[in-house]
Amino acid sequence: MLFQSTNQITGNRRWLALAAVMVTMFFSSLDQTVVTTALPTIIGELNGLAAYAWVFTAYMMTSAITIPLYGKLSDIYGRKPFYLFGLGLFMVGSALAGLAHSMEWLIAARAIQGIGGGGMMSMPRATIGDIFNPKERGNWIGLLNAVFGVSAIIGPYFGGWLTDSLGWRWIFYINLPVALLAFIAVAFALPNVRTATRHRVDWFGSATLMAGLIPILLAFTWAGSKYAWGSATTLGLFGAGVLIIVLFVLVERRAAEPILSPQLFKNPLFTTTVLMSFFLSVGMYSGLMFLPIFVQGVVGLSATNSGAVLTPMMLSFIVGSTVGGILVSRLGRYKLQAILGSLVMLVGIFFLGRMDVSTTWLGVVRNMLIVGLAMGVVMPLANVVIQNAFPYSQMGVVNSTQQFVNSLGGIIAAPIFGTILSNTFSSSLQKSLPPQLVSAMSTMPDSIKGVLSNPQALIESKAQTALHQMFSKYGQIGQNLYTQFIDAVKSSLAKGVQRLFLFGLIFAGLTFVTTLFLKEIPLKRDEFYKEPG
Repeated sequence: MLFQSTNQITGNRRWLALAAVMVTMFFSSLDQTVVTTALPTIIGELNGLAAYAWVFTAYMMTSAITIPLYGKLSDIYGRKPFYLFGLGLFMVGSALAGLAHSMEWLIAARAIQGIGGGGMMSMPRATIGDIFNPKERGNWIGLLNAVFGVSAIIGPYFGGWLTDSLGWRWIFYINLPVALLAFIAVAFALPNVRTATRHRVDWFGSATLMAGLIPILLAFTWAGSKYAWGSATTLGLFGAGVLIIVLFVLVERRAAEPILSPQLFKNPLFTTTVLMSFFLSVGMYSGLMFLPIFVQGVVGLSATNSGAVLTPMMLSFIVGSTVGGILVSRLGRYKLQAILGSLVMLVGIFFLGRMDVSTTWLGVVRNMLIVGLAMGVVMPLANVVIQNAFPYSQMGVVNSTQQFVNSLGGIIAAPIFGTILSNTFSSSLQKSLPPQLVSAMSTMPDSIKGVLSNPQALIESKAQTALHQMFSKYGQIGQNLYTQFIDAVKSSLAKGVQRLFLFGLIFAGLTFVTTLFLKEIPLKRDEFYKEPG
């Protein structure tokens, strides 16, 4: 049976479709970094410190859960209606978030944004498959990843400027005109697809998948912060989620057209590529999330915001994505590039794990450049490999499955890495403090004690000022105690980050190992290709 490798998007419509894809990809990525910058202001106005994590979690959970559904439906009815639906819902969520007058309202709006964001995350790579043949896709998928890097650099500065100049609500309102332009471009450029075959949408499977993922994602979000990893609540959530996921697998094995087909994982190339993508995602998050803490807390540089610290890594990521995508398209092969790129990433994360209190800013930059370049080279490969191995009729579902696994990697990595950092920091700090300092700290208010056990809170300027004032009450001895305390904090924070990157090194090593098992299928150029089997 023959399938077209492109979706009949030609001429000027081809480039308009590509522009629309890149704009939506840019703003869906930009939205995350912009919100990070404005969050302290939002918390102050809405009095929502206790629920601040849910501003991110609500978006991440709803976007991750809906990705597989978008992928399957887009294979049946085409990308266009679900691209438009995702963009429309993203605009509705953005408008509601800008109007929020409570944290509960904002969190609900972010959840709506996330449902739209699931489409904006899953559709772009599949749409690249609609526009270009397998051998051409490396160039453009690499460019999409570069767009992500650019948004990570621009976002913090842009978010800070919007918040200071126009107010935090504009970080959401600014999405509306841009998303509207993308909406119009997608409506014009992408064709309407009609399938002659009658399809049955696996709604029960979709509901079962969502019901299983929600308790698991909640467990990973709350574990180590709100509840202990071994608490009854955490274990209960994990247990309930796993049982429902087992039910989901049984349902999917009987479904006529499963939403997330277990059959995909019977393909060794698919399984290997998805595993590589998952391990890469977990290893990547160790750097993206916690390098700013090391730079500000140990090296001592004062960044305007945490995103600015990652600029060297993102710049090298952009270069790696662009060059890596070009190489894949030119050579038509990917295995050697995957092996070498993952090996370089392994070396880079090893260097990150060697950093201590004596590490200079130049040393950190060197390590970030290595890791960013390697991630950029490897990341485009997963999409290219999977799209090349499956027929066009499955483009949406294979892309969405890979994107879904990527999202799970980030959601799972965040609480685990945070727990490793906090536990190592706390235990090391207790051992590093001299008895006189421990005695002095025991008399401090509970609010200050809470900050002392949180490495992320300690590096904030307000916390530093409050601590300095507390120690100043003891006169000259207090100043000496404060200096000793800061030295202990830096040493303990460095040990926490070392332990964290050791864990990240394991996943970087697993990424490298999986690349050795990648089966290489030369990338296709022809307009039509046969369905495997």
